[in-house]
Amino acid sequence: MVKLNKERFKGRDFISLNDFTAEEIHEMIDLALALKAENKAGIPHPVLQGKTLGMIFTKSSTRTRVAFEVGIYQLGGYGLFLSNRDIQLGRGESIKDTACVLSRMVDGIMIRTFSHQEVLDLAKYASVPVINGLSDYLHPTQVLADLMTIKEYRGRIEGLKLAYIGDGNNMANSLLLGGTKMGMQVTIASPKGYEPALEIRNLAEQNAKLSGGSALVVEDPLVAAANADVLYTDVWASMGQEEEIEIRNKAFASYQINETVLQVAHPKALVMHCLPAHRGEEITAEVMEGPQSVVYEEAENRLHAHKAIMALVM
Repeated sequence: MVKLNKERFKGRDFISLNDFTAEEIHEMIDLALALKAENKAGIPHPVLQGKTLGMIFTKSSTRTRVAFEVGIYQLGGYGLFLSNRDIQLGRGESIKDTACVLSRMVDGIMIRTFSHQEVLDLAKYASVPVINGLSDYLHPTQVLADLMTIKEYRGRIEGLKLAYIGDGNNMANSLLLGGTKMGMQVTIASPKGYEPALEIRNLAEQNAKLSGGSALVVEDPLVAAANADVLYTDVWASMGQEEEIEIRNKAFASYQINETVLQVAHPKALVMHCLPAHRGEEITAEVMEGPQSVVYEEAENRLHAHKAIMALVM
């Protein structure tokens, strides 16, 4: 069974990858890879025996719920699913009261929600670790799994170029932060008005100065994709943006990972997508199902990356 070095992690919140050093992120990735290897070999690792994770979902999900619920079970613990309909948070109870009460009953809290401020407030008042399963601002658990996948396939992260093509959303924000922390060259291609948050870009540039990476935002997808080791995309309209679909479809029409984009990237470039995918929009079916796609392995790695987070902080 894997040996845990929890000294630097136990009790810490997992809100943003920017809260951790590159060394700590490497440690999380290496643990995730070790847990994956043990899982494949049928070796149990109940390192969180008797622990309970409260899982708050005000925003529904397939991969986040399954990864955390199966993950805590495989670690010997129990996952308690809490939707808006299950707790008083959906009926006006304060985040503070929710955090204080849950902290007395569970050993960790994962929240997937719209407002990033809710995540910050929950972490402020909770006395147990809070894990950001997604907010409208950041998606760090996904990007940890992405970095794990890149290391798994390429053997390294530092020095590689990642091109993200699409909306400057929570995924773009977290890829900028996580990628530059790890010394990657991260280039985001978004249409005007849809770029990543300015404060995120500033933080990424600061990271890059320390890590030797780079952070760049451009308009042209082909410029971003040139010689990229990783091509990444996400849906054009996220959950909660349904009313903007028509406008966004026009704005992002040329922001698609297709054969043309693939041709300008590195010949062995990995194709990644956080899912769910809309084939024919942000990515073609041919590329998503093609030999360079690691989309399903990336999705599976959510399980192992989430287990590493829980095993270390809880």
